[in-house]
Amino acid sequence: MRFVNLFDSTTKPGVACYRIPAIVTAPNGDVVVAIDERVPSCGDLRSNTDINIVMRRSTDNGDSWSAIETIVDYPVGQSASDPSLIVDYVTETIFLFFNYMDLDNEKDIYYFRVSRSGDNGKTWSDPVDITSQISKPEWHNDFKFITSGRGIQTRAGKLLHTHVNLENGLHLFGSDDHGESWYLINNPIVPGDESKIVELADGTWMINSRVNGAGIRYIHTSADQGTIWNSAPDSALIDPGCNACIIRYTSTADGADKNRLLFANAKSTDDRVNLTLRISYDEGATWTAGKTIYQGGSAYSSMTVLANGDIGLFFEKDNYQQNTFVRISLEWLTDGED
Repeated sequence: MRFVNLFDSTTKPGVACYRIPAIVTAPNGDVVVAIDERVPSCGDLRSNTDINIVMRRSTDNGDSWSAIETIVDYPVGQSASDPSLIVDYVTETIFLFFNYMDLDNEKDIYYFRVSRSGDNGKTWSDPVDITSQISKPEWHNDFKFITSGRGIQTRAGKLLHTHVNLENGLHLFGSDDHGESWYLINNPIVPGDESKIVELADGTWMINSRVNGAGIRYIHTSADQGTIWNSAPDSALIDPGCNACIIRYTSTADGADKNRLLFANAKSTDDRVNLTLRISYDEGATWTAGKTIYQGGSAYSSMTVLANGDIGLFFEKDNYQQNTFVRISLEWLTDGED
């Protein structure tokens, strides 16, 4: 495997660190990554007066990368954090979500914003605030945030994503009109911190959740588009309490020979180490033991299927010192058995 360091504290003078990776494959096959550029310190949104969202792109499945480009940069005292991406393959639009805070005037008040690109990530619209669409007025003072990483588009074209309210539970939000408007699915899902959603072959929605202190992941499923949820721990998926990623690799509904899901996380009960990639052939009921991608410090990760069929994994490496891209083949992951 070839590790490509895309962002670290030496990348740009005056930047303390880069954190919170997000990656997608654009409609034209380009790879787009976004990340927090944390200027005065590595602190999170509530304690950092200058966080920008920056990106890089690759036109060759991650062999080479563009220079760093800034997508969101507010004046000092206002910060944007926790990027996440959704690709709408119908309209060929990429959506970039982030959490916004004005620390000078409304410290600890979270707002949800989204920008969009219609040219595969080359240019981006001015951000639009969607807090009133996907939150509630009574949540104004709550500790809440859109999950970093990525959301999905269902087979029917719906856009879906998760946000967390530490006082009122994990929730889904979505769009049925390709991002022209957004709505909250007002059914709390517990337990769950940062979480990712996939659509199963039968149309069931499955959420894979971080739960702090549990030592394992929790799985939530809904067969009625988010009205009723069934929740259970998955003891096979050990986890230290860290953001992870789950994506669909292939579906028989799209003409593939098998249904395949991919899951990557820090495979440890206590520490953010041992980044491991697993595959499931039965829609997440069971998982392979997986292959170790990196044994050392490895925290948040985000994943995409590249245009050439390989897997692109973008993760925080060595205690947030680097943010690294690695390309993995299905053949390597399965030791040539798939």
